[in-house]
Formats: sequence, C-alpha cells, structure tokens
Amino acid sequence: MSIKHEWNRLDSETRTWLLENPACLVLPEALSRRVSNEGYKDVEYDVHGQVVLSRDDHDFLRDKAEAAGTIRIPDTEYRFFDTAPIPIIGTPSTGKHAQESANKGP
Repeated sequence: MSIKHEWNRLDSETRTWLLENPACLVLPEALSRRVSNEGYKDVEYDVHGQVVLSRDDHDFLRDKAEAAGTIRIPDTEYRFFDTAPIPIIGTPSTGKHAQESANKGP
C-alpha cells in the first residue's frame, strides 16, 4: 500500500491522524484494522499486525503535513539562541584601583 496512491480513498479521520503524526513508523492498531478491513493491497504488517509505513510514505506525509500547516520543517541553519547579542557598554570603575589610576594621571 502506498499512502500517496491511496490518499483520496482514505477516510478523513485517517488522513487527519496521518497529517498530525507524519513521523509515525507504523499505524496504530485501530487504523491498521481499518486499513485491513478496507482491503488495500500490498500492505506490509509488523509482528503486532500494525501497518508499516515506507520511506516514500514518510516523505509524502511530511510534505502533506507541511503544506497543511500541521508541521514546520526547520531551516537548515540551526540556531540555539535566538536572542540578540548583548552589547558591551564601558562604564567607569568606581573601585579603589580606579581612583589610584585617576590620581596618577598621564
């Protein structure tokens, strides 16, 4: 089964779940039963009877989810801190060493 080829045949609840969970590796048990009851061909199941999604399915779902606005693909540039750099503003010292250097003069 290819999600891309069967997309229009899937019911709206299944499509919504897939768009909200585009990174899933297998379909949950309830969705897997629904797929098996619909009689889709070439369905791959895991040892627990859940439908296994292919790499092409993941790519298709990621593109669909991004277009639907349910996910946002991050930029290629990773930013750990999105704050502006703090400017360094020099202020005159008021400690003991500042008074000594001011008394020495040029």
